[in-house]
Amino acid sequence: MRFTALLRNQPTIAVERLFPNVDYTNPDYRAYEFQKVLDALPDPDFSPAALELELELAEPTCEALGADFSVNPVIGKGHDFYKCRWIMQRNETECGKRHKAQGKTLHVNIFGAACTFATTGWNQRVVNLVDDIQATLTRADLALDFFNGYPGGIMSIFECYRAGACDVQGRRLKSSCLGDWANGNSRSFYFGSRESGKIMNCYEKGDQLFGPGVTAWLRAELRYGNKLRVLPSDLLRRPADFFAGASEWHSSALALADRDVTPEKVPTISRLALDTVEAETFKNLKWAMSTVAPTIAALFTHLGDDFLEWV
Repeated sequence: MRFTALLRNQPTIAVERLFPNVDYTNPDYRAYEFQKVLDALPDPDFSPAALELELELAEPTCEALGADFSVNPVIGKGHDFYKCRWIMQRNETECGKRHKAQGKTLHVNIFGAACTFATTGWNQRVVNLVDDIQATLTRADLALDFFNGYPGGIMSIFECYRAGACDVQGRRLKSSCLGDWANGNSRSFYFGSRESGKIMNCYEKGDQLFGPGVTAWLRAELRYGNKLRVLPSDLLRRPADFFAGASEWHSSALALADRDVTPEKVPTISRLALDTVEAETFKNLKWAMSTVAPTIAALFTHLGDDFLEWV
């Protein structure tokens, strides 16, 4: 999952965090690395205050995930157009990151590994943090695992798609297939699109982890993004409801998992009126140029201006 917050919504920093009483002649690794990065980057975005604000968000996020999670003391290079990051880790392995300085925002990216090994109830604690700092969810992946296999396997899901069970408002979603379909293993079946902010990936997770034929484990992973959608914080509080609301098939898949849910959709954002007018104008102009223009040109060529008298 990912979320982004404005700098101005971050908590107040204690003076002791900004001006720590540290003797830099001693081997205080974190303080030394912190100061070294600040000295090397003469950029106002990298002020001690800004970086401490980031840490004020990274540490509560780790606390929400569980006791095994911590913030790496070394500031890392940023990703996704952000300049730097605090690395959130479990057993010294990166499983999340806190970015800084893209449009005066702070961005948190929690990897799937963190979600897997986080303490029970982590999603409730993280979403409370999201609400407290008025952050915006930018991505949330909802996964449903069938550890003993899905009835009929991935081909059954493929046939459900072909039968229309995955349609949205009567519309067939785009699809694609990856993997060794010819030999029936290591397959992934996608439907939906990232452009619309909702894409589904059903794949043979057991083949991915252990090789073909070892286990029938299948994962159904629904990925929501904030392109054309506003992701509500309740999506993390009630993930099963929002999974079930994606389509008729999603609801039936949760029924197989014996989950009692109330399906809820994440609708797309209505287009702006101006965008709608521009699209309609372009469509009419395209029709006129391709269909009507050749006829009008022929009339002028063979009848001259006289044909206007007939109109």
